[in-house]
Amino acid sequence: MQTHTVTTPFGRRPMTLGMIASQVTAQNAPEGATVHKWHVFRDIKEARIALGATDRALAILDALLSFHPETAFYGDSALIVWPSNEQLIGRANGMSPTTLRRHLANLVECGLVVRRDSPNGKRYARKGQGGDIEQAYGFDLSPIVARAVEFKQLAEAVRAEKKAYKVVKERLTICRRDIVKMIEAAIEEGVPGNWGSVHLEYQAIIGKLPRTAPRQVLETIAAELDDLWTQIRDVLESFVKTQNMDANESRSERHIQNSNTESKNESESGLGAKREESGSAGGTDNLRSLPKRELPLGIVLDACPNVLWLVKGGAISQWREFLAAADLARPVLGISPSAWEDAQVAMGEQPAAITLAAIYQRSDHIKSPGGYLRNLTERAKEGKFSPWPMIMALLRAKLDAAKATGAGIEEAESELGAAKRLDRTEKRLEISDSLRSSLNKRDQ
Repeated sequence: MQTHTVTTPFGRRPMTLGMIASQVTAQNAPEGATVHKWHVFRDIKEARIALGATDRALAILDALLSFHPETAFYGDSALIVWPSNEQLIGRANGMSPTTLRRHLANLVECGLVVRRDSPNGKRYARKGQGGDIEQAYGFDLSPIVARAVEFKQLAEAVRAEKKAYKVVKERLTICRRDIVKMIEAAIEEGVPGNWGSVHLEYQAIIGKLPRTAPRQVLETIAAELDDLWTQIRDVLESFVKTQNMDANESRSERHIQNSNTESKNESESGLGAKREESGSAGGTDNLRSLPKRELPLGIVLDACPNVLWLVKGGAISQWREFLAAADLARPVLGISPSAWEDAQVAMGEQPAAITLAAIYQRSDHIKSPGGYLRNLTERAKEGKFSPWPMIMALLRAKLDAAKATGAGIEEAESELGAAKRLDRTEKRLEISDSLRSSLNKRDQ
């Protein structure tokens, strides 16, 4: 028969008011309460973070529950188990004694179990003449019954929060996809509007999105994206309503004519763009039948940091992610799909993406990105173009800007120096005398 309702811990372990509260709660189980121990344990696992319990602590609780022979726990039954540390270690995946003691303390602090320590700190049970247990010392599992309703409510709240988080994540993903594709469609179809500014507004919104964010932050950002989505949709719907919807054949013919006109304009404007950009974004005139070579992703990102605006989280670690960002940059620059496809065929997928990133980096200085890309594509077909000089020029421009402002000089010099060292180690690259002379002058 249990003689004390409140017990103090053995040895140096101090007594706290929290322990007293847990012991009192364990004694106040609802009258006639009956619970399934594994159902309650499932709720505890769901509410683990809210309760402050560790993963290892729950592994120990699982082991403690397994030492009680009954599956159904009653509020008026004896629920004390007394396994030794060695027995607990065996059922708790073989954790060390130190780890076991630390996480047992966590279970007590969370009020999931109550210590019933004997005078000497040992765990055991004393039986009477009839074989019934009269006195037991060990771990009291009464909170499993007394707090079962609380655990269930906490678990339901956690599940509801997880569901709400998943819903807002899905909403955010769909909204982002819709906005990007609607902007792309608007540019492709020639819908009037400053779509570059709209895309920058979109980037500003998603730029607020941290790598890990609570649901409330996601809700706020999703609401902002919803507003932008509505504005874009209204513009597109208004534009569609103003169009004369003819037969499918007429629309197809008009689409082909518009595409041909676009390609012609791009080709015609490409010459002017070439004259405008020669020496500022790559100096392609000084390349003669250059062999292909790989540019490191890190150097490309140092030279073209603006492309990071187009990706979630503002980080690119693989070429696959870089290629995806280039696909997003194409409609923003107003480059037609046909021009982009020709560039990929002539240059290769990766060099074409690097070239597009360089054009995107200097988009403010290029009047016709589509025409400029077509001109570079023609030079690539002749074997007279490589994105390497464009990247070097952007790195030099970055260094010049850093020197002008007095900020970031060391970083810019390091990036340019790394690119030059890599340039010198590329033995299979042959550059023209004019390019070599230009590089030497800048180094002096």
